[in-house]
Amino acid sequence: MNKTAVLLLNTGTPSACTLPEVKRYLTEFLMDERIIDMPFWRREILVKWCIVPFRYKKSARAYAKIWTEEGSPLLVHSKKLAASLEFDTVLGLSYSKPSIGQALDKLKGYHHIVVVPLFPQYASATSGSVLQEVMRHISRWQAIPEISVCGPFYDNELFINAWVENARHIQFEAYDNVLFSFHGLPMRQVKKDTTFCYPAQCAATAKAIAERLNIPRYTLCYQSRLGRAKWLEPYTQNVIKQERKKGAKKLLVFAPSFVADCLETIYEIGMEYREEFLTMGGEALDLVPSLNSSPAWTAALTEIIKEKIPQKVSCDV
Repeated sequence: MNKTAVLLLNTGTPSACTLPEVKRYLTEFLMDERIIDMPFWRREILVKWCIVPFRYKKSARAYAKIWTEEGSPLLVHSKKLAASLEFDTVLGLSYSKPSIGQALDKLKGYHHIVVVPLFPQYASATSGSVLQEVMRHISRWQAIPEISVCGPFYDNELFINAWVENARHIQFEAYDNVLFSFHGLPMRQVKKDTTFCYPAQCAATAKAIAERLNIPRYTLCYQSRLGRAKWLEPYTQNVIKQERKKGAKKLLVFAPSFVADCLETIYEIGMEYREEFLTMGGEALDLVPSLNSSPAWTAALTEIIKEKIPQKVSCDV
């Protein structure tokens, strides 16, 4: 058996776009203490009585619009990415199958596991959540292997290059503005994090991609707000409305906090925001596809992982 294996991590997706499954997924997702960071009893009331009962049917309809013959786009792209890597690689998801526990069970016996949260920018609700789950499982093992964690890669040159390759064909001068839309976070979570600065990481990613592609003007914004609490601003939806009011007819949107297309990219931006913009008189709102399992992204991730694998030591006498 090879000594090193790779564990790719993501939060997950419903296993089917049925009402019971979407309800289960949303409940499990939102009950994560790192997603909604409040005492258990308050979180339970909020999630099980206020959010999920009024949200799961709408979410199921949204998932149905992006579902493919192979299943959820996030899962399909993540599996293809895992299969494209040259290492012994397994995929683990927080709130669906294959679960992180199931994935780790396949890695018992390896001497070294490289853990890769598939989130370019660190946040407690994403990287923090999946890493906590990994540690919870591994802490129960009799033999604990060496663990290496690939940290945030928001400014990694190869990661940026993968986005550049993905968008090199686009004629940016055809658009009135380019938006870099990142997944939002509640401000209370941003203020709690004294180690990483999520907004600064997002800004660095956008700046690096824009510079490499010679995009002269762009706007950084945040999407997927949930609840009434104050989140990172400006909100993508509001920016799109403001751009139209200023006369913009064509907008291009990057979503560089997602390495695989999912509900937040395909539906939220590509369908929901696009429809709003067109209804207001806009002509086009185009989404740059995510990295998915593109050759450039596979090559970038391979190098990111290799940096965590100990090199063999030769002894020349």
